[in-house]
Amino acid sequence: MSYPNLMTMAVNRRRPVLAESPESLKAQLLEAGGDEEVLAGFLAHGDERAWVGLPLLAAGRALGALRFSFTRPQKISQEDGVFLEALAGQCALAVERATLFEREHRTAETLQRSLLPDRLPVVKGLVLAQRFRSGSRHVQVGGDWYDAFVLQDGRVAAVVGDVMGKGVKAAAGMGRIRNAMRALALTNPPPAAVLTGLDQLHQSEGDEQITTLAYMLVEPTTGECTLALAGHPPPLLISPEGTATLCDVEPSAPLGWPSPRGHARFLIPPGHTAVLYSDGLVKGRKRGLDAGLAQLCATASMAPKGVVKSPQLLLDYLIDQMPSVFTQDDDVTTLALHVPADPMPSSMTACSCRPVPSPAPSM
Repeated sequence: MSYPNLMTMAVNRRRPVLAESPESLKAQLLEAGGDEEVLAGFLAHGDERAWVGLPLLAAGRALGALRFSFTRPQKISQEDGVFLEALAGQCALAVERATLFEREHRTAETLQRSLLPDRLPVVKGLVLAQRFRSGSRHVQVGGDWYDAFVLQDGRVAAVVGDVMGKGVKAAAGMGRIRNAMRALALTNPPPAAVLTGLDQLHQSEGDEQITTLAYMLVEPTTGECTLALAGHPPPLLISPEGTATLCDVEPSAPLGWPSPRGHARFLIPPGHTAVLYSDGLVKGRKRGLDAGLAQLCATASMAPKGVVKSPQLLLDYLIDQMPSVFTQDDDVTTLALHVPADPMPSSMTACSCRPVPSPAPSM
């Protein structure tokens, strides 16, 4: 059975409750339906002798209460009352903002996760894996995303992108770019053409959000890839022996910036794994992107052989071992493409990224 107390009275009455002595507290609680025996025990075993209960009100709604107590009977002056009520008002405002922040965070996180694919495609000759780690619960959700799908000709389109910003706006922007990219890729899949189409979308909508992405087409039977980077970090290629290198492709500008778009070709040899990732994996508050990329290569090179052979374990290892993941609250998105160690003839060289200068066709 619950009994009334100072805080519940303040919440129910929507106004401060003052008890300047034990007698005053006892009288008010008994009037509110309190139990005299319980009150006597409370007063006998505690050293509190005066109390103030203040409701935390926001738009007339009680969010909670503050309680102050004193070790001797205390006369609460008018000035004291004004100060305490102002303090309660600031606390109520902080609680209300925290509640709204948490609500927006949950909304953005739900929206973000709902726009990510439920599962990755199952493709013969290629093993796909992804890991998405949301930032700290105290930070708004960002616009990191990934996608992978099979085109009509059997090639696999893989993409990792990042819409700069936080909250619902970033998550909504991520969904818009992801859907547009799918539509463009299914219509005209070459990476240069897709990036050109996305540029036109940005410009037509006057979108000021900065968006980066890495978009790659993979031929499962050969491991041959076509890659385009729009302001995004380059893929990581890891050999069966654990050697890790970055694909030497110069990224073009982020989406929406007027720039010619091209793409490059490279190979994922048998037994190798290519990893696409967002900058949350490599970029921290205390160091730049170049240092993070060097750390990523070093970390991947130290992975145990059993980890290197499994794209799922490899992504877990990279996220768990990269220092940048622990020093910031950004989202981390990773997508791995692993070619099993079956012999596949190809005329291309591993991670020999060759630019394709031909301009993308107009959309």
